[in-house]
Amino acid sequence: MIDLRSDTLTIPDKPMLETILTAPLGDDGRLDAEGRGEDPTVNKLEDTAAALIGKEAGLLCASGTMGNQVAVLTWCRPGDTVLINDRQHLDRSEKTAFDPRFGQLRKAMYRLDDQFQPDLTEIEAAFKTGNIKLLCFENTHNYSGGTCITVATLKEIAALAKTYGIPVHMDGARLFNAAIYLGVPASELCRYVDSVQFCFSKGLGAPIGSVLCGTRDFIQEAKQTRKLMGGAMRQAGVIAAPALYALEHNIPRLQEDHDHCARCAQLLQGLKKIGIQKKVETNILMLDMKDAGITPQAFCDRAREKGLLIRPIIDTWVRLVFYKGITAADAEGAARIIREIDAEL
Repeated sequence: MIDLRSDTLTIPDKPMLETILTAPLGDDGRLDAEGRGEDPTVNKLEDTAAALIGKEAGLLCASGTMGNQVAVLTWCRPGDTVLINDRQHLDRSEKTAFDPRFGQLRKAMYRLDDQFQPDLTEIEAAFKTGNIKLLCFENTHNYSGGTCITVATLKEIAALAKTYGIPVHMDGARLFNAAIYLGVPASELCRYVDSVQFCFSKGLGAPIGSVLCGTRDFIQEAKQTRKLMGGAMRQAGVIAAPALYALEHNIPRLQEDHDHCARCAQLLQGLKKIGIQKKVETNILMLDMKDAGITPQAFCDRAREKGLLIRPIIDTWVRLVFYKGITAADAEGAARIIREIDAEL
């Protein structure tokens, strides 16, 4: 079975898992006078991650969802309005901040333009209302097929936000995929935002964890937010050690995932009924069932019968995600199955 449902399906290899056996451990939930926990491996991970993307400090979180929610709930207070994209993961799947039972925040929306960049005109119009307390965006953008926000756009966003005095948070779950596609260091993408979260458990291949980065003051406050959310952990070095290994070994190999995704897309050109994402940038490929005469779920069911696991993602779209452990042969096999179904429609 070829499983392309998500890059969260990566399995840690033996060298990564072996780091857990020798990692120095401590109680990360017990803080010293400077607000640091007692787990040296967690501290090393947080410092390494922050330095890598050019931020002052980092905070290990159990998941990307937690990292984003901690960020938003640190920047904002109940009743505040957050400006987000209308197809942002932060809203579609991570609703805590906007749930009336929990974060009690309000949301305003902006769209992406035809180049899959945040629409700056819509963002400025929202800023002019005077109600916006935080701007959020996603890089890469999941529901647009792993598309990347360019450095040029980031500079414009930063300048606009500075003019109106509004902080910017980036959901960089797949930050390093964006950096590799754009050909710049991750720090270049992060210099234009005030806080950023990225995941260890997607393409980087670690089993658990994400990190939230920003200024030292912001991270100290975020640490208290994380505790309120039940996110303070004890010997969390068992999570941090594989994540450190991922940062040290698995960033360059993300290009392999991009190549497999592009190869699959190439083999799917000229389909009869199924639409295909026009521009493939990273490790995500979207298929459109709008004119295929079949629902996304029914298409996925037929693919499963033929040996391919994929899933509906949004509206009429089906998503394929390439990751560590998926081979070139898998990419070609997935394309073959999709072409077979397309011919049967």
